[in-house]
Amino acid sequence: MNRVDRLMAMVVHLQGRRVVRAEELAKHFELSLRTVYRDLAALGEAGIPIVAEPGVGYSLINGYHLPPVMFTAEEASALTLSGKVVEQHTDASWSRQMGSALAKIRSILPRERQDYLDRLDRSTMVFARGASTNPELAMETLIPIQRGIAERRVLAIDYKGKQRTEITRREVEPLGLVHYADNWHLIAHCRLRNDLREFRTDRILKLELRTERFFGHEDFSLKRHVESCREGHFEMACVQFQPTAMERVRREWFCGAFEEEVGANGIVVNLATCTSDWLAGWILSFGLDALVLSPDHLRDRVAELAARVASQYRSGRPQLRPPALPVIATRPTRAPVAT
Repeated sequence: MNRVDRLMAMVVHLQGRRVVRAEELAKHFELSLRTVYRDLAALGEAGIPIVAEPGVGYSLINGYHLPPVMFTAEEASALTLSGKVVEQHTDASWSRQMGSALAKIRSILPRERQDYLDRLDRSTMVFARGASTNPELAMETLIPIQRGIAERRVLAIDYKGKQRTEITRREVEPLGLVHYADNWHLIAHCRLRNDLREFRTDRILKLELRTERFFGHEDFSLKRHVESCREGHFEMACVQFQPTAMERVRREWFCGAFEEEVGANGIVVNLATCTSDWLAGWILSFGLDALVLSPDHLRDRVAELAARVASQYRSGRPQLRPPALPVIATRPTRAPVAT
């Protein structure tokens, strides 16, 4: 951090607290006390009204506030992501408060930064339900992706698909970012395939934000794209869960439609599903705590998977070769010498 940025950060630190000791500033900014004193003196000479109370600490004079500050692209990206996640992972009251706070922040930003946030807002979606999840987000990947979307810059990625062993090098034109199933998904035009593709960000092994700009895709809408992917692929499933399993159900379900009501033998949940194979495996993972009520083909699929699992265990204990014991080299002993 250069000195100008450090001085600005020091004013922000003082503004957020009633009083701060010089030792606290030294620890926070990893500086010597002598440097802290010099920085405080420089701020005073620049017109920042700092009050020094002997034996107490330093503070800003009451009523002083910094003028609007400039957010970096990375900070703007973080704000947009935070707002989207809060909107989906908290109740309505928190969402309203977050929306209000972000609106106030946007109001003080320069026009070009407001436009930047607007592009990110239109190009980012989050689908989640229930309690907050804990996806392994790599911000060093997400932030360059958001910059690529907002600034219409080409991304070069090393990508490993789920069913592939090899790593492919792709050049993509990023158009949107969607969060579902505990992962962020990049929606982009792939130059290798010459088509729209979806890339899970946790499978991007390497990413480079190119200086090259791309053009076109003006008619692309992330909302329409998501709706078109869902249209015609979803059907309703009715599943009965035991009450003890509902916390996990609410935490893990992400596809959107979700209705529950108390039944005679448990909690009856209506789910919108787009893939019966995935849903069958998920339901089976609940064991006796879940029972499919409809549709019939989903019941049959769960029964088939359960039968295959049972068959695997009834076929006898697999004959596993015990691991070879490590060979320990011993130092040869010298034969005793007769005396």
